[in-house]
Amino acid sequence: QMGLGHEQGFGAPCLKCKDKCEGFELHFWRKICRNCKCGQEEHDILTSNEEDRKVGKLFEDTKYTTLIAKLKNDGIPMYKRNVMILTNPVPAKKNISINTVTFEWAPPVQNQTLARQYMQMLPKEKQPVAGSEGAQYRKKQLAKQLPAHDQDPSKCHELSPNEVKQMEQFVKKYKTEALGVGDVKLPAEVETRAPDKNNLDNGDRGTSAAVGVMENKSSDQKATQYSCYRCKLTMKEGDPAVYAERAGYDKLWHPACFVCCTCSELLVDMIYFWKNGNLYCGRHYCDSEKPRCAGCDELIFSNEYTQAEGQNWHLKHFCCFDCDCVLAGEIYVMVNDKPVCKPCYVKNHAAICQGCHNAIDPEVQRVTYNSFNWHATQECFICSCCSKCLIGQKFMPVEGMVFCSVECKKKIMS
Repeated sequence: QMGLGHEQGFGAPCLKCKDKCEGFELHFWRKICRNCKCGQEEHDILTSNEEDRKVGKLFEDTKYTTLIAKLKNDGIPMYKRNVMILTNPVPAKKNISINTVTFEWAPPVQNQTLARQYMQMLPKEKQPVAGSEGAQYRKKQLAKQLPAHDQDPSKCHELSPNEVKQMEQFVKKYKTEALGVGDVKLPAEVETRAPDKNNLDNGDRGTSAAVGVMENKSSDQKATQYSCYRCKLTMKEGDPAVYAERAGYDKLWHPACFVCCTCSELLVDMIYFWKNGNLYCGRHYCDSEKPRCAGCDELIFSNEYTQAEGQNWHLKHFCCFDCDCVLAGEIYVMVNDKPVCKPCYVKNHAAICQGCHNAIDPEVQRVTYNSFNWHATQECFICSCCSKCLIGQKFMPVEGMVFCSVECKKKIMS
């Protein structure tokens, strides 16, 4: 029986493999395509509607409910993305044509000039202009940084009732303690006056609750120096800065510096997780709290799991990446950081001997030169002319051939 949501994105093209992939088909428990083995986020899967539901669910039961709307029919919270459309009249030879640019997301600020300045401060290839690589980048980061299976137990594979309960508590905890959405403001608009008891309680987001210290400056000195919390460079007072409520309003970031401390990618739609003085994306915040299974990509809520090759795995997910057989107690070989059982290794990945043209077993000795391989035996590693065994001898390589002497090389090459 197919799991729920298994038809989602069926047939979607792979952005990485292009035509080599026949279209997305979800593996039954890995978050990858069965055809090309690329991840979900490499395929153009989720419609923006589904993405907006995912982010809407993330903001549910948080102080960010102003960013969501409930759908009348099913009450599912939807993320109200702020979409920005800019129209630039372009003078053409005879008449003026209108050129419109749509940003699939823009900071939710009243002042459109500020939003536009914010966008211009992002690297061009990361600006989410509809139809551009920036829009693809945003889509991919939404899938990567905020996986649905990090917040919704129903998107996980076969959790026990106890694991579901633990996960719900975990999600509730990060919503109260870590999750936030950045604010875009001009540094001068944010008051950094010393905390005043009467101010702190009215909860006016961002201004009066701002905590900071006024420096005693004589009137002829320059105004406050603002510097970015990440790159430490000075901020211009007229440039928009990003603030994070959980970090306190005494810290600010350049738009392009508002990134995850682990992957250094822009925090998608300014959605951040704050912990120990650092900004994280959702994925890397969760990784800092829980082990993640290298097989199914889900967080592990069970006490029993295995550690192998510097990664964590659900017991049932430490499997061959090619045939999915369970590897507990079996011989396996790591291929591109993925464990592969010995039969699959020999069949799909093993080096081929230049001598006998058979696969070289991962456990036997071999000779490797450039991209060529030989069994380290008297039968295989021999002079391509006189068949003298070359193990432990000097040899002269030419492409996939080896020679014992200049004479032998000349005989064959002439």
